[in-house]
Amino acid sequence: MVKHIPVLFEEVLEYLAVKPGGLYVDATLGGAGHTQGILARGGRVIGLDQDPEAVKRALEMRLPGLTVVKSNFRNLERVLDELGVGQVEGILADLGLSSFHLEDPRRGFSYAQEGPLDMRMGEEGPTAEEVVNTLSQEELYRILKEYGEEPRAFAIAKAIVEARRQRPIRTTKELAEIVRKAVGFRKAGHPARKTFQALRIYVNDELGALGALLQAAQSRLAPGGRLVVISFHSLEDRIVKRFLKESSLRILTKKPVVPSAMEVRANPRARSAKLRAAEKGVA
Repeated sequence: MVKHIPVLFEEVLEYLAVKPGGLYVDATLGGAGHTQGILARGGRVIGLDQDPEAVKRALEMRLPGLTVVKSNFRNLERVLDELGVGQVEGILADLGLSSFHLEDPRRGFSYAQEGPLDMRMGEEGPTAEEVVNTLSQEELYRILKEYGEEPRAFAIAKAIVEARRQRPIRTTKELAEIVRKAVGFRKAGHPARKTFQALRIYVNDELGALGALLQAAQSRLAPGGRLVVISFHSLEDRIVKRFLKESSLRILTKKPVVPSAMEVRANPRARSAKLRAAEKGVA
């Protein structure tokens, strides 16, 4: 069974400053690790997740004080309206890919395991298979360059188009091998890592959803309420940093909070995490 390890657990709870009886949003419920910490400190939680399997797992936990909603966090305002909630004491978004996603080959997120090229967090939208087999070389190049910050984006896009002329690209291992041949050996990480990141971001419109969540946070936080965001790559972190600088919220983290060496040893996936937090002013 996959073990869920919440990233920056103590730091999240510190910056949320959970108040007993307060209502909080966990915009990325996942394995409910952070949510359980909020509940243990007397808070109540509205947990959002677009993944039906994550929703099912959370409901099976039967955690008192948790309301589970199947939704992308871009719909936060609509979800709160439907629940009859005006403002909340805190909003948390952990933007990392969960262990459940990475270690389930059926989801298609991992280049290390054979599986269908899906990469959808939820059930809607095009799959990564549709993207790599239908988009033009120019559009694939843009996606790899913009969302993966891949220096060999042109070579990879060209290789994908050439490969699919022979036969459609169906699996994660097929795509990873196409990228490996196009890029060659890389000292830092798997050669397909940035390609898979780019496709995942595109398929799920992750940056667009993040922008919508951040805008909603400004109006939906109660005075004194806290926003806590954990990002895992530079694209997300830049969006969060820019938003906080331009928003009416008071920044609590002059520099992003990162995991300790001890946490990284215990959970290597935490190594690139960056936490930023802000507070809504009290009128």
